[in-house]
This record gives sequence, structure tokens and C-alpha cells, in this order.
Amino acid sequence: MDVDRFIAANQPTWDRLQTLLSRSGTRRGRRRAPDDAVELVKLYQRTSTHLSYARTYLEDPSLTASLTRLVARAGPVVYGTRPRTLRSLGRFFSDTFPAALWRLRPHLACSAALFVLPALAVGAWIANSTDALEALAPAAVREAYIEEDFAAYYSSSPAAQFASEVTTNNIQVGILAFAAGILLCLPTAALLVVNGANLGFAAGLFAAAGQQPRFWGLILPHGLLEITAVLVAGATGLLLGWTLVDPGDRPRGSALVEEGRRAVVVVFGLVVMFVVAGLIEGFVTGSALPTWARVAIGSAVEALFCAYAVVRGRAAARLGLTGALGETDPAGWA
Repeated sequence: MDVDRFIAANQPTWDRLQTLLSRSGTRRGRRRAPDDAVELVKLYQRTSTHLSYARTYLEDPSLTASLTRLVARAGPVVYGTRPRTLRSLGRFFSDTFPAALWRLRPHLACSAALFVLPALAVGAWIANSTDALEALAPAAVREAYIEEDFAAYYSSSPAAQFASEVTTNNIQVGILAFAAGILLCLPTAALLVVNGANLGFAAGLFAAAGQQPRFWGLILPHGLLEITAVLVAGATGLLLGWTLVDPGDRPRGSALVEEGRRAVVVVFGLVVMFVVAGLIEGFVTGSALPTWARVAIGSAVEALFCAYAVVRGRAAARLGLTGALGETDPAGWA
């Protein structure tokens, strides 16, 4: 879209925002009706998106400066006098992060396939092949792993220390999965396949021994959210790698920078996900709670996250947001 068409298409939105801002400067306007307040927020978010688009795709300093001033003027009116850091943090989790997740859907499907298919294949192979079991480890070693070692791992350190250790490790794995994608997706794909195969390996051993409930009772409490986070990290890496292969109608460098801004958003969100998963692994998975309670806690957390990602992600997408850093509040992130 050229500059003139862009302006013609969106000028009514900017004019209406100007009108509402002018009203807010009067005593009567400060007591604006709820409908006006809702409209003001929507117009502000839409104009912020226009500014992000103009910065990225349109070489018009005058337009960019004008929109920057408009967004900067509207920000304090929309958000009141709350501290900028809290305001930005709230916007990050209410709009920016879920918008980035929503945009990752196709790549998340690829990431899940690269993880789940090897897990199923390896798990089925080991569970149904005596030769495979014998080749992997002697019977005594397998029995010790299933009966003692696997469960003992989750209580090998005090809960707080264990949670900290696994959180740090998981964050490193997540960052590696996303960062490796810059090498044309291949390392990220390999990391997903290997991690999926490892899960299938352990699941297959327990299945062959008829101990599936024991295995899933120790994996699902923390693993649901943890694996979801790994898949999101992998999806981000695949997106970055594919951007280099096929940047679309954007210059390759510009496309990589644009997707990199969204990747940073995802990484910040993933840190929180891994912290929560680590706390569950440290304080719930290895606890004395019955299996059903531990699995219920993990399932509830996973369900809440999925609902948050879908509901907030869809809402952000309807506003035209794509999850780029600074997209919803340029004045606050500049």
C-alpha cells in the first residue's frame, strides 16, 4: 500500500481519535461516557498499529512523526497516570505476548509435529519390541530406572533449589531452540526431534513394564506447560529460519528485524512460562500429593494458559496486532 492510499484509508480513524482527545481536555470530556472510553482505547490501539506499519513499510518521516505525536498524546489519556513500566507490563501480557503467540499458529503446528511424531514412534517401538529393550539396557538397569531413579530425580534436591535448577536449564533449552532457528530452521528442528524422541524413550520403557500411570503422573504436572513452552520456542525458531528462506515481499534484512522484534516478545513470555513450570516441577511433581492431584494442578495451569493464549490472542489479532515489541504502546517502548 502506498502512502496516499494508507492515509486515505485511515485518516478517519486518526481524526476521530483527535476529536476524542480534544474532548478529554475539557471538564465534561474527563467524565466521558463508557462508550467513548471504549472507542478511545480501540482507536488508540488501531493508531498504534498504524504507526508500527508506517515505521516498517512506509518511508514518510512526516507521517511517522504525526502518528507518533498522536499516539504519544493519546497514551496518557488512555492509561491515566499509572507508572509507565506497569502500564507497559500490563499491555505486554494482555496484548503483545498473546498476539505474538496467535501469529505463531502455523509454525507451532510444525513444531508440535517435529516433537510429537518422534515421541510416538520411539515410544511405540520401545514399548512393543523386546529386542529394542534388550539392546538399550540390561533388565536390571531398566528396572532400577523405572522403580527408583526416575522418581528419585524429582526429589534429589530441596524443592526451591530443584525448581531454580530446572527453570534455568529449561530457559537455556528454550533460548537455544529459538536462536538456532536462524540457521535455516535445521538445528531447531533437530532439537525438537531429539527432545521428542527422549520423551518417547522414557514413555516406552514405562509402557513396556506396565507402569504408564507412574510415568505420566510424574511428567504431566509440570510437563504440560514445559513442553508447550518448548514447542513455542521451537515455533519461533522455525519462523526466524523460514523468514531467511522466504521473506515474502520484504527485504530479507528488514523481514528478519521485524520477526526478531516478535521473537523477543516470545522469549520474555517464555521465561515466565518456564518459571511457572519450574515451580510446579519443584514443589508439585515430587511432592507427596496423590497422583490425581498433581496431574490436576498441571492440567489446570495448562488449560488456563491455552485459554489465555487463544482468547487474548484472537482479541489482539482482531485489533490488527501482530506481537511486535512496541506495537501497542510505541510511546512507552520508544
